[in-house]
Amino acid sequence: MAKFVIRRMRQPDDFVAVAPLLNLIWSEPTTAERLKEDEDKIPPGKLHYNEEGELMGWDRPKWVAEDEHGQVVAYAIAWRAPWTETGALIHTVVVHPESRGNGVGTALYVALHQWAVAVKASRLIDFIRETDERSAAFAKRRGYVKERHTFESVLDLASFDGGELYNSINEAERAGIRFVTLGEVPGEASERKLYELYKVTHPDIPGYSGSFPIFEEWKKWSIEQTGVRPEWIHIAKDGDRYIGVVTLQQNDQTWAMYHEYTGVLLEYRGRHIALALKMLGVQTARTCGVPYLRTHNDSMNVPMLRINRDLIGFRAEPGNYKMVRELR
Repeated sequence: MAKFVIRRMRQPDDFVAVAPLLNLIWSEPTTAERLKEDEDKIPPGKLHYNEEGELMGWDRPKWVAEDEHGQVVAYAIAWRAPWTETGALIHTVVVHPESRGNGVGTALYVALHQWAVAVKASRLIDFIRETDERSAAFAKRRGYVKERHTFESVLDLASFDGGELYNSINEAERAGIRFVTLGEVPGEASERKLYELYKVTHPDIPGYSGSFPIFEEWKKWSIEQTGVRPEWIHIAKDGDRYIGVVTLQQNDQTWAMYHEYTGVLLEYRGRHIALALKMLGVQTARTCGVPYLRTHNDSMNVPMLRINRDLIGFRAEPGNYKMVRELR
């Protein structure tokens, strides 16, 4: 019988052990330094309840499992942000492959579940790799159901030839659309216009739930994220109005870039503006010597899937299932 201890995570000491565990399930690697940097942006948890007694506010407790040698072999986190849908907690549980099958994952999940019940959460949400059949079975045995499917896609830039796709940029400009980067229009006035564009277009994303963060939080978790630079944020303008955006984020380990966000106002769709923005992003990535671009799409977002895969040629990669357990 394997021996292990479940305890609350010690920050920042445990980040060194947790980062390799997360790299087992995340499509792009992270580091202990990156995890600490993100954690330092978040104030202490402050949960509360609305008039109907539903969970609101934010918190992010973490647990680890130590084996008999004091090595961290598993990790769990339950979290919600102020803009997370009412009552919900999002969580991750990951166990090192060599420690699976001995009850570590179950014990870790029990600790997480007990906390969720104690704070009166109404639903638990997990995102599981579609190729991880063992984890999916673990979730299903505990009452989780598959709610959505998110696809991942990769574009290898060394062999990419955009050809006539770049014409979409010129066509949009001939129609009166101007393209700039946030680096060319710096300052809070531009940032607030960009914020409003994000805010208006986010609800159109299939599967999007919850509310939208306030300006300061949006700025912290979008344009001020590690790996995002003003010159990598491409904005489409109609006069002074911001009508579309593509934001790129670079991973300092793989040197690859991720499409952190793509959005176009509803009344401007169907005019290849999203394609033009995507191609500007491709140009930026190639100029920076990026090996590949990564993006993801909800299975219901057919127009964006068509742009990414059918037009540009992103290669399909294993995605994630959104698994949900109702607690009440």
